[in-house]
Amino acid sequence: MTRLPAFPSAAPAGDHAGHVLIVGGGASGVLMAAHLLSRSDDLRVTILEAANLLGCGLAYSTRDPDHLLNTRVHNMSAFPDDPDHFHRWLQQRREGEGATEHSFVSRSTYGAYLSDLLRPWTSGEAARRLTCLRRTCLRVEETEDGVIAHLDGGEAVRARLAVLATGHVLPPPDPQGLLSGAWEGVEGIDPDARVVIIGSGLSMVDQVLSLMKSGHRGPIVTLSRRGQLPRPHAPTRPLPIRFEEIPLDRPISGLFRWLRDLARRAEADGGTWRDAVDGLRPHVSAIWQALPIGERARFLRHAVSWWDVHRHRIPSASDARISDAVERGQLVHRRGAFLRAERAEDGSLRAIIRPHGLHEETAIRAARIIDCRGIRHDPERNATPLIADLLSSGRARVDPLRIGLEVSEDCRVIDAAGHASPRLLAIGPVSRAAFWEITAIPDIRGQVAALAGRIAQTVTA
Repeated sequence: MTRLPAFPSAAPAGDHAGHVLIVGGGASGVLMAAHLLSRSDDLRVTILEAANLLGCGLAYSTRDPDHLLNTRVHNMSAFPDDPDHFHRWLQQRREGEGATEHSFVSRSTYGAYLSDLLRPWTSGEAARRLTCLRRTCLRVEETEDGVIAHLDGGEAVRARLAVLATGHVLPPPDPQGLLSGAWEGVEGIDPDARVVIIGSGLSMVDQVLSLMKSGHRGPIVTLSRRGQLPRPHAPTRPLPIRFEEIPLDRPISGLFRWLRDLARRAEADGGTWRDAVDGLRPHVSAIWQALPIGERARFLRHAVSWWDVHRHRIPSASDARISDAVERGQLVHRRGAFLRAERAEDGSLRAIIRPHGLHEETAIRAARIIDCRGIRHDPERNATPLIADLLSSGRARVDPLRIGLEVSEDCRVIDAAGHASPRLLAIGPVSRAAFWEITAIPDIRGQVAALAGRIAQTVTA
């Protein structure tokens, strides 16, 4: 995997007038940097990232080649106005042999692509415009003419404005060591022992594929409240849905009835439900913003799992391997509530569950219990030092549904008094509360492309 650019040990010096600070070097941060640097030669960018590999973040740091993108190559370009950019890059790589625009490639390959986006600014005269610091940002101070970021190494970095690209909120590791995280490896498991996976979404699929690749022969049990699994990809012809057609005056239940009617019409015309879902996708953020807070809450309580498994689909090859494991009896999907994990006297683990429709608790013995319950976590309870400081100082606030920071429609962070900051912006998953669909590359690249244009006009004016 590409390790570019090198991390210097010193903070950038000089005039901060055209300087933009990006906190976070995962997919969102690297996309933001690439768009800014491409937009204007007068801009300089500093990325703060504590990890080693820029662009990888949570999603693309996996090294398992069986962990595939859930979007085809043709829709994964970093630049909305150059849709073939990723495909061209892939054709020049050994791992791209045989890949077409309709292929699903590994997430580690895409992480290498994201890292490579910054290559033009790593040598020669252009290198003065990009600085990458392997540091943790502890605090961002807003001043009359910019921001000052205070880092864990004692340095302070001045810039005209700061962009939060801190990615998904992650809970801390289980202090008792009873639960393993969805992003940990599967090494060290008895190949004949039972593994329990809590959750049945995309990260469950990754874990099952990794277990089977490692030669695991024992039973694998998944548990989720609704028993929904990600649907497979198939050819699609998105319906031409105009925003004006969407019945925004209906409650969330009425919206979903309308969407199901569209799916039935698509199937009657020889298509599939995917045509309806994909036709609606360009409007999802606008729908979210139009919904009253109560309807957003109902969506999260009652409909989000249904939406996720239809919207975030998996490659057919991954689906076939999951289905094969079910048919062989190795993989069993159970519906119920996970209550807690315990350690038995013999040292084995026990997942305490309440099966769907029952009141009694049941224990499932396992060699490992893997927590794959998704990426939506309380941003305050699981805050990084920077987010904790912003919240405690009142310079940011959590949205009422506690899925992200409150952010304005133009990506400005909103403080405790309801005022949007002129110098502190947020992109990607941290801005989920304002946009909802802002975790996939096609959504993030559109967000950062528009924001880069506004920043270039403001910072270089």
